[in-house]
Amino acid sequence: MRVDIGGLIIKNPVMTASGTFGYGKEYAPYLDIQRLGAIITKGTSLEPRAGNKPPRIMETPCGMLNAIGLENPGIRAFIKEKLPFFTEFDVPVIVNIFGETIDEFKKLSELLSEAKGVKGLEVNISCPNVKMGGIIFGSDPDMAHAVTKEVRRLTDLPIIIKLTPNVTNICSIAESVEKGGADAVSLINTLTGMSVDIEQRTPHLANVTGGLSGPAIKPIALRMVWQVAKTVKIPVIGVGGIANARDALEFLIVGARAVQVGTANFINPRVTIDIIDGIEEYLKRHNMADVNDLIGALHEEGKTC
Repeated sequence: MRVDIGGLIIKNPVMTASGTFGYGKEYAPYLDIQRLGAIITKGTSLEPRAGNKPPRIMETPCGMLNAIGLENPGIRAFIKEKLPFFTEFDVPVIVNIFGETIDEFKKLSELLSEAKGVKGLEVNISCPNVKMGGIIFGSDPDMAHAVTKEVRRLTDLPIIIKLTPNVTNICSIAESVEKGGADAVSLINTLTGMSVDIEQRTPHLANVTGGLSGPAIKPIALRMVWQVAKTVKIPVIGVGGIANARDALEFLIVGARAVQVGTANFINPRVTIDIIDGIEEYLKRHNMADVNDLIGALHEEGKTC
């Protein structure tokens, strides 16, 4: 079940997705954290963020909208108060980071490179660059490359760049971060959506729009993972609507080296363990000794990007 993610060897290909597993401690009473392939922490910024005003979450058919606003206590509080918990487990901790300027990404990378227990960085480039008029880092190949290059320069930790699906061509963004020095990419982040209260004629979310996640986005995520896995040479981590082992297996078959489980954690806190068990059962049933033999095993004739 072991897989190699940019030099980081994990015991199985199942990770938790950022923002859906808190800081691990919240889920500890409900599952054996020791069995996870890796934990991706809630997104962390340089300074504390209060997030958006409520209501911030709205259930939708086959998914949910969220506009949490990346609420977090800031990097220094994270290192002091959240990170020590993970030393109890032999599970790699990958810290999700985000910033509104390249300098913020640089400072976060430096601080976490010196922090005990951090095994990798997941760089969220779905945020606006405030110095460039609010353009999303991940929507422009040059900006995506620039962020990746600076983070690469400042850390020896494995770097995973988390890609936004809200772009014209996700493959070009993936290629740009690969050239910038990324060790892997994870995709997709949430799709932008909204919901309206027809009686009040107001948005359900105070922020008006939010990120759509859950089973509704799985076909889109799967298609993008398939495209990117055929475009770049670095490992691809599949994210988006994975709710069971069958979903996870689809992502592995189209080329993902690992998967992240997000919204499904809110429905079944043990879902990651169920998925690990399900993948193992599939391998046994198909007489496969190594999960790596399943990665990219799709029989297909089709065009990518």
